[in-house]
Amino acid sequence: MTLLSRRQTSEEKAGPEHTTRPAIVTLTMNPAIDLCWEVDHLEGIGKNRARVRSVAVGGGGINVARHVVRFGGRATAVHTAGGEVGLRLCRLLDEEGIDHVAVGIGDDTREALVLFEAGSHRSYHIVPPGPRLSEREGQRCLDVLGRFTGRCPYVVASGSLPGGLPEDYFATVARHVKDAGSRLVLDTSGPALRAALAEGVFLFRCNRTEAESLTGRAVIDFDDARALNERLLTTGAAEIAVTTLGALGALCSTADGHTELYAPPLPGTPLSDAGAGDSMVAALTTELAAGEDPVSACALGVATAAAAMLTPSTEPFDVDVARSLRPLVGTTRG
Repeated sequence: MTLLSRRQTSEEKAGPEHTTRPAIVTLTMNPAIDLCWEVDHLEGIGKNRARVRSVAVGGGGINVARHVVRFGGRATAVHTAGGEVGLRLCRLLDEEGIDHVAVGIGDDTREALVLFEAGSHRSYHIVPPGPRLSEREGQRCLDVLGRFTGRCPYVVASGSLPGGLPEDYFATVARHVKDAGSRLVLDTSGPALRAALAEGVFLFRCNRTEAESLTGRAVIDFDDARALNERLLTTGAAEIAVTTLGALGALCSTADGHTELYAPPLPGTPLSDAGAGDSMVAALTTELAAGEDPVSACALGVATAAAAMLTPSTEPFDVDVARSLRPLVGTTRG
């Protein structure tokens, strides 16, 4: 099957005959196939003999959709796919049972390498920039997404913006989502982030690095996060602002105030924080779609991020561990 025929089949799923109505639809403009290799010790001279640990589809929105389903929610992933790698990406998603709609592009979808050193429990992530998209390809993604917005309450735009698209692309996504009556959860970085926040989103999640890019200074503790979140709320950039602070936890801010959420103690050795952000967004959005309040939803998100740190590379977290850590997430209103 060529990419064109697969694209036609996939995009038709998003039309009126696609009767499944997910609570959450995710958008991944720059997905990847993550190849995870494992070595005992990484040597600087000679060959490093590796074992293939896993091959899985990655990319912010796809990861979120995967974990939403693992939490018992309903999600559809809208994503780009190009070339032979794109065909393989679609096949892997089909085999995994993830409901998805592929939008064909001319350039090849990217492949990323995760190298896990068993001796040190360290992960090295090698990620290329990915394909360049044309304006027409970007518009097709918006058209496909538009067939879901309004029919599902939450849209999650997560991951990087590929080259070729304007910096205000996610701002356009935000505008379309709002006009359709859905709520946008945003988790991205770089210039595209500022443009989207200028448009305004329902919920914005950022880590320390992204927070520092917005403030121009280090975001270390809850006071730093409070200053940023307050600015996001008062300027209308977000109705809910969640800034994560690594091992400290996260600050969840709404019109009702700020809540500090403290990360639970880990029941094991942390191995990687690679999937923590996507895992948190998935848990948080699943809870919101189920009717939970933002603070309660964020608490499960913090617990899930902690559980994700117990798995190497980008491997899925244990849902039972995440739920068991939820009562251990302390909170303080202020």
